[in-house]
Amino acid sequence: MSNSLPLFHVIAGKPVIVVGEGEAGEARRRLVERAGGVIVGEDNAEARLAFVALDEPEAAVARLKARGLLVNATDRPDLCDFTVPSLLERGPVQVAVGTGGVSAGLAKWLRLRLEALLPQSLGALAEALGASRAELRKRYPSGAERRRALDSALEQGGPLDPLDPDSASRVANWLAGVTAPVPGTHEIHLRSADPDDLTLREARLLGTADLICHDAGVSDEILARARADAIRCVLTKGQNIPEISGTKVILRAP
Repeated sequence: MSNSLPLFHVIAGKPVIVVGEGEAGEARRRLVERAGGVIVGEDNAEARLAFVALDEPEAAVARLKARGLLVNATDRPDLCDFTVPSLLERGPVQVAVGTGGVSAGLAKWLRLRLEALLPQSLGALAEALGASRAELRKRYPSGAERRRALDSALEQGGPLDPLDPDSASRVANWLAGVTAPVPGTHEIHLRSADPDDLTLREARLLGTADLICHDAGVSDEILARARADAIRCVLTKGQNIPEISGTKVILRAP
């Protein structure tokens, strides 16, 4: 289980301390500037984040942490409050691959493999969907209905499949005729505790369901594939499935 919570921290226009030497220090400066941060010295009182790239970072890290800053120390995960992922960017879409500082090389090569899979048009698709939010909200005031409509469009082979380079050009036509699918109840009988044994359909249902009800024996690894904000319940004998307007998935232990 990971000991980190991935977050995207907005630093555009904000002061960020960088204490560093050589190429490692320059790399951290480029990283901050690329995200629009303002690089400042160690004595800055307004900064909340700091990067330390020194051969012996302990003293600088201790000083900065004593002031309440969150600190990253290059190649020293034991001193880090946060680590820096390998980042893939497609306009507003960012995919961060991290290993909690365990292996930066692995994160880099996973990101490079993803680079080959995700089309450059992905950013344009995100921007088109962002521009359509008001119209989609007007058509579907219910968040559950909007989510189902988008899930249906963005799924593999859907009209807005993110891996299709032409999807961005189809957003307007999709929005003109969009119809949210009717929610249903789906029962999945698991074959093992390994999430790799899920079929594509089962993984898609888990990732889009509004309610997950499961036997007590379903593994945490399987449940981790579900939406984090989905309602969950553990099934007991004689228990009724909660009534909600969204899609329900019932997971049966192997």
